[in-house]
Amino acid sequence: MADNNQIGQTKIGPNYLRVFLTFARNSLVRDMMFRTNFLIESVSSLAWSSMNVGLYLIIFQYATSIGDATGWGKYEFFVFMGTTWIINAIVQAFFMPNIEEFSDLIRTGGLDFAMLKPIDTQFLISLRKVSWSSLANLLLGSVLIGFSISQLATRQGTPWSLPPSVFLLFPMYVLCGVAILYSLMICLAATSVWLGRNQTLYDFWFYITNFSRYPMEIYARGWGIPLFVAFTFLIPVLVVVNVPARLLAQPLAPKANWEWPLALFTLFATVLSVLASRWVFRKALLSYRSASS
Repeated sequence: MADNNQIGQTKIGPNYLRVFLTFARNSLVRDMMFRTNFLIESVSSLAWSSMNVGLYLIIFQYATSIGDATGWGKYEFFVFMGTTWIINAIVQAFFMPNIEEFSDLIRTGGLDFAMLKPIDTQFLISLRKVSWSSLANLLLGSVLIGFSISQLATRQGTPWSLPPSVFLLFPMYVLCGVAILYSLMICLAATSVWLGRNQTLYDFWFYITNFSRYPMEIYARGWGIPLFVAFTFLIPVLVVVNVPARLLAQPLAPKANWEWPLALFTLFATVLSVLASRWVFRKALLSYRSASS
């Protein structure tokens, strides 16, 4: 199977984008066949996110920042929250619906057919479906960021305070965050091969990524230091949102001498995460035994 898969990669490699666009189009057609369900899912996501904004509006009535002297005031944190929604929306739309089914593919034997397809198995498993309704939060996050930046600019007395380079760096670091979360997700899902088709470790992904939803400064003191070290340098989920959000909330004006090294570390962590996840996934496939055997 591995040899067939490698041969397939050589033949269809240049057409991967076309294959993905076909998957995306088919998913959109399928969603539009059930428009009411699509609208309900979109509205549910927007309602959940809006309630989060309401919660933090209440919190900021009693506090000036998230954490003491962290620099994450009301609108800075809303930039952070909007960035979180954008990254999570991309992950939930393109990867989560597929990787959630990985354990079922092992149980039902669907992985056998995926490995025989003339295309890279990881690509096929990761991008077969697109959950278009999950992209609603991407739009809401963009609106929240735009509004928050306008408020920050007004507070500073300037009509627009973001350097042009930010518009290149922000999307790049958003994609880095998506890649890190995807790498962690596919690694944990691949363990289903070794755990008798059990996806317990994959479920653990949701607990780990909760740490990425808050500014890393709140972990950088006292009892939070072990968490700061573990989830920055060992499992780099804290850099997923913190680095791109910092570019918009505090553009190119680091408060500390560790911020730019952290941005460079994020690039290194992204490459290492993707390579490590690829290695784990291929190792898992080598250990896989057909459901029919």
